[in-house]
Amino acid sequence: MKNIVRIENIVIGNDYPLAFILGPCVVEDREMLFTVAKKLIKIQKQLDIPVIFKSSYKKANRTSDTSFIGIGMDEALKMIGEVKNEFGFPLITDVHTEAECAAAAEVVDILQIPAFLCRQTELLRAAGSTGKPVNIKKGQFMAPENMKFQAEKVLNAGSGGVIFTERGTTFGYNDLVVDMRSIPVMQSTGYPVVFDATHSVQVPGGATEITGGRPEFVAPLAKAAVAAGCDALFIETHPDPPRAKSDAGSQLALDKLQDVIREVILIRDALT
Repeated sequence: MKNIVRIENIVIGNDYPLAFILGPCVVEDREMLFTVAKKLIKIQKQLDIPVIFKSSYKKANRTSDTSFIGIGMDEALKMIGEVKNEFGFPLITDVHTEAECAAAAEVVDILQIPAFLCRQTELLRAAGSTGKPVNIKKGQFMAPENMKFQAEKVLNAGSGGVIFTERGTTFGYNDLVVDMRSIPVMQSTGYPVVFDATHSVQVPGGATEITGGRPEFVAPLAKAAVAAGCDALFIETHPDPPRAKSDAGSQLALDKLQDVIREVILIRDALT
């Protein structure tokens, strides 16, 4: 029996419906953000699925010094908040420093710790101290069974709950591999587990000055993770991925998202 985590009217864990964390990698502008949100609300209503809207107000981990970081934290958080006001989605976003946690928590419903920062004790404590649930993405260098120690840092600080996210493991240089065993291993520590189907197909540093990706593997990996028993799926999506200002090589095209979700729901239904 795993702990469950409540994000407004959505419950993640145990035998609750498969949840979906969906949205563009980073806030580029209001038009793109709302284009994605409008599509997601249609998918949510048509398929009757729980959706948490994700977008980052800043991309702190970039391959090149010239890569797009964001439009500014305050403006981006304001736009993310407008998505919730307009469409009603619960919100999740990345936090990168202790100072950012309180400001982000005023807008979003769950804070997310990026994979490269999952061992940063003060960041974890600051996120937990907001009282919000926290999604800790498993570092590409982390053994899944060791994630329980990161959860303790967050919970001891007062967090409203913890979920883990599997997003691939470093496989030599410029590649990741997904070990689906990590899903039940992390669940065995008592926490719900999300599978990140888009960051798991990245080719880090494999496209010279940007992070490349293999988006053709998003659907197969998502289906495998649902078959392995994950509690939620994380998929970044964009209306025109090749033109995205961040993670252009791994985001799923918005017009392909609904078909992928339909397929994974069939798998989840077959398991229950």
